[in-house]
Amino acid sequence: MSTASRRLPHVDALKALAAQCIVLHHLVSYGPISRAAHGLLPALAGVMHDYGRMAVQAFLVVGGFLSARALSPRGQALATAVPAALAKRYLRLTLPFVAALLLTLLVSAVVAPVLPELANPDDWSTGQLLAHATLTHGLLGFESLTVGAWYVAVDLQLFALLLGLLWLVRHFSLHPRQLWLGPAVVLGLALGSAWVFNLDPSLDATALYFFASYGLGASVHWLGARTLRPWAFGVVLLLMAAALALAWRDRLALALALTLWLAVAEAGHLRPGRNWSRWANESYALFLIHFPVLLAGNALAALSALPDWAALGVGALCFGLSVHLAGAFHRWVECPATSWANRWTTGWLGTAGSRWWARRLTR
Repeated sequence: MSTASRRLPHVDALKALAAQCIVLHHLVSYGPISRAAHGLLPALAGVMHDYGRMAVQAFLVVGGFLSARALSPRGQALATAVPAALAKRYLRLTLPFVAALLLTLLVSAVVAPVLPELANPDDWSTGQLLAHATLTHGLLGFESLTVGAWYVAVDLQLFALLLGLLWLVRHFSLHPRQLWLGPAVVLGLALGSAWVFNLDPSLDATALYFFASYGLGASVHWLGARTLRPWAFGVVLLLMAAALALAWRDRLALALALTLWLAVAEAGHLRPGRNWSRWANESYALFLIHFPVLLAGNALAALSALPDWAALGVGALCFGLSVHLAGAFHRWVECPATSWANRWTTGWLGTAGSRWWARRLTR
């Protein structure tokens, strides 16, 4: 969605605000800046510390919405080749992530003498780094080397799970042309996540734990595409609410509220009053790049023994610098990585790879 005419302002707003909330959450969660914020603004810092992390739910709902829009525009079982779609998603997530991770490790090595509690560059292994590069660190039980690493891995799992479900419907259904089958299977698993998998904390490194929020986002797209009937959408929401009544979860409740807001906005009844497109485009870059900035800012505050008001000022500078650097990271790292991933997957995987996959399926 590169042109203004194809943008979704309500989606842009959710992505941009969610990324900024996560930065604020981490600012009040680590180091001297966090202690200054809680000392000077205890109520605000407490709210951001306790609830700021829930902004990830916006990414989950929006991720499901955009993935369903790309993979199943009209609700059909699948509208793309599996190898190319999965490889493209992996590369678009991983290449910027690894670049930001290496920067984080470099900054950690510099600030470790000042902030040993936040930065310990010796406390990682080659296997741990490789697990991060393959986005399997959560599944393999490795500790994350940077904040938000768990989400990047889960995002790929969620996309792969949605892709796999739509592919299964396409290849094993007796009626693959029935547009309601794909959404029915996806939303069935989303309800299973809300009622079963999301209640098991041991699954929180897997897509099954988060698929309720992701599936809710997908349901909004299919509602707008007229594949999912309003009454069916209402049934899904009621069953999600019933799951909350059984066992209340703040994050799932927020996902449900964001789903309703997104559905109303998608219907054209709500539109943000400002243009969030730039911040939305740079939201993933901001998500990745802000932690090394935060490490450097906390090291400065600790090394200078700044009073709370000055440390809080450093935190404000960290926020502004993170937003500024996110633009540069998006332009010089994320965009080239995305372009390369698109060329490679539509080139080799879009032709030879897809033919190989098709032969494997017909054996």
